[in-house]
Amino acid sequence: MPRQRLLTIVGLLVAASAWPRGQERPLPDQASFLSETRRHLQTDSTLQSSYVYVEKRRELKLDKNGRTTEETVKLLESYPGLPGEERWERLISENGRPVPREELARQDRERLKRANEMAQRLADNPAQERARQEREYQKARRERDEAVSDVFTVFDIRMTGREAVDGHDTIAFSLTPKRDTSARTREGKQMRHFRLRAWVSEDDHELVKLDAEAIDALSFGFGVVARLNKGAQLSFLRRKVNGEVWLPAVVDYSGSARVGLVATLRRRGTSEFSNYRKYSVDTSSSVNVPQDESRKP
Repeated sequence: MPRQRLLTIVGLLVAASAWPRGQERPLPDQASFLSETRRHLQTDSTLQSSYVYVEKRRELKLDKNGRTTEETVKLLESYPGLPGEERWERLISENGRPVPREELARQDRERLKRANEMAQRLADNPAQERARQEREYQKARRERDEAVSDVFTVFDIRMTGREAVDGHDTIAFSLTPKRDTSARTREGKQMRHFRLRAWVSEDDHELVKLDAEAIDALSFGFGVVARLNKGAQLSFLRRKVNGEVWLPAVVDYSGSARVGLVATLRRRGTSEFSNYRKYSVDTSSSVNVPQDESRKP
């Protein structure tokens, strides 16, 4: 092989190896990619509706200097709610101390009682009960779709590059609230107080990670009940479960809020989600407690 040709090939290989990873191929068309992402986007409550999972919930209370004054660790098992109801959470340990068996049995009896009451309503008046459940389902679906629409209304969305997140190739976006936009939903109105970064799986068009930061104060209950202060942060990571659905993996948050007229609460916390199992009437209500929960942290 002529020396000049060899040098040319070597030069090309060196240039290729020095080219920044993640920019080896053009980014997808933003409009088309977002359109497909929007089609996949659903609230996690909908995605989780057929799964039982375990949540390890850790909360730290902080003083004004950011030092921890109290720590609480709870382990919960979460089940799909009855039609038209929120999910059912079963506390199984707190600060490393298992909940007594008699208390777990009491919770299970209450849950079974409500399920039997719903089954009885369905048996007594099936048409009316099914109609009620359908109305609740359609209402939840409508609210979900409107909230998703508000994401694309409230934010100026810009594709920023290709990044690897948790082992997945993702397309990164920045989301900045637009000025003078009107949201249809409560969630949309709250979104306007946050600046976001989002990472979407390039293959699945599913949200992998979301970081949010409050860019101004956000009031609840007309500003009297609570006021979340500027600078509060939230990080949200999802993972693909059973090769079929993306579900929450880790949520981290930190920030301060004024409650009432004078009290200020400072918190930092993490929720870790694991042991996802497809729910059925035969799904066991037992759980394997992680080893690090066998003693108080």
